[in-house]
Amino acid sequence: MESVQAIKQRFEIIGNDPKLNRALEKAIQVAPTDISVLVTGESGVGKEVVPKIIHALSHRKHAKYIAVNCGAIPEGTIDSELFGHEKGAFTGATQTRRGYFEVADGGTIFLDEVGELPLTTQVRLLRILENGEFLKVGSSQVQKTDVRIVAATNMNMIEAIKEGKFREDLYYRLSTVDIHIPPLRERSEDVHLLFRKFASDFGQKYKMPTIRLRDDAIQLLTKYRWPGNIRQLRNVAEQISVLEAERNISLSTLNGYLPNASDSNLPAVIERRKKENDFSNEREILYKVLFDMKGDLNDLKKLTLELLQNNDSSKVQEENENLIRKIYGTNGEDIEEEESKALKVLPLPEARTETAPEVKHEDKYHFAEEIEEEETLSLQQKEIELIRKSLERNRGKRKAAAAELGISERTLYRKIKQYDL
Repeated sequence: MESVQAIKQRFEIIGNDPKLNRALEKAIQVAPTDISVLVTGESGVGKEVVPKIIHALSHRKHAKYIAVNCGAIPEGTIDSELFGHEKGAFTGATQTRRGYFEVADGGTIFLDEVGELPLTTQVRLLRILENGEFLKVGSSQVQKTDVRIVAATNMNMIEAIKEGKFREDLYYRLSTVDIHIPPLRERSEDVHLLFRKFASDFGQKYKMPTIRLRDDAIQLLTKYRWPGNIRQLRNVAEQISVLEAERNISLSTLNGYLPNASDSNLPAVIERRKKENDFSNEREILYKVLFDMKGDLNDLKKLTLELLQNNDSSKVQEENENLIRKIYGTNGEDIEEEESKALKVLPLPEARTETAPEVKHEDKYHFAEEIEEEETLSLQQKEIELIRKSLERNRGKRKAAAAELGISERTLYRKIKQYDL
């Protein structure tokens, strides 16, 4: 069994990160077997090197190795590409075609971006993993194949299963061994090594002097989060190698090639995209508002019942001080303010109504034509009139008058002084 260092040299893998070394160790250990492997990691971390290592160290190394990008094949033709088709199976099928699983019999197939497979294709793939059988498109003859499958994805497969985009049974078949490739931001010590390798390669390719980084530029390089991982680092090295005449790169020059470099040392914000019809947050807000309204309504019912039973507002106010504060505020001024507002919405005296003309034919909407004459009194005059009538009905009993108006005795006293009653 080859060592990790030998594999790095053979496949030109640069880095000494412990997580990377562990991933390579797992690839070396599972290579001699026929276990299905799922390689996970963000886009651009170099997942495609793992299936090459597994194939090169397996007993299938002399058979075919086929890499298929599942996300690049249209949904209507992917079954034909993977499993083949018979002549006349669909429009344009002028001859029989062998699929990748038939061509790679005895070898290895690498299914990149396996999370993009349609659900119908996932069922066919599951059957191959279970018993090695498949059907060509348009054929009824079952064929056998002996293929080792190594898959890779940058998706969160658990979330994809919850959303119904990926079959759970297929996931557990593919991920017999899960090999995770760490992102470049977790391999800060390897960033400069990779950059130097890329800079050297592009210097030779374009016949130009190799670029060098100053110390401050190296610090920025290692602190940057590299959302595109190794692919982005390689592109930056190539751009600088081609475009910069000065081969000793400064911090300001490198900063121009790194988007949002000033935020590179801040915590990352993980974007979570919601479905188009996902109103979960709005629904939670509405539920909270409704529950709060229900609670306030129950408190008001309780307070009103006690007022009706005891007919003593001061006693009820003392016994339910906490409840009143909860509903109206934390101090007496808030309560008085609410009570003064309540005065403005007290029921108005009965207005004069005109007798509606006799309707010959029954019309359930005839009341819509009835118009009541609005009183010209201002709200203040109405309030004065209500207080005066209440005082007349309850001569010398301000407490009873205040209870009838639904306000405190102190507020009634203040109103009497205000209006000089």
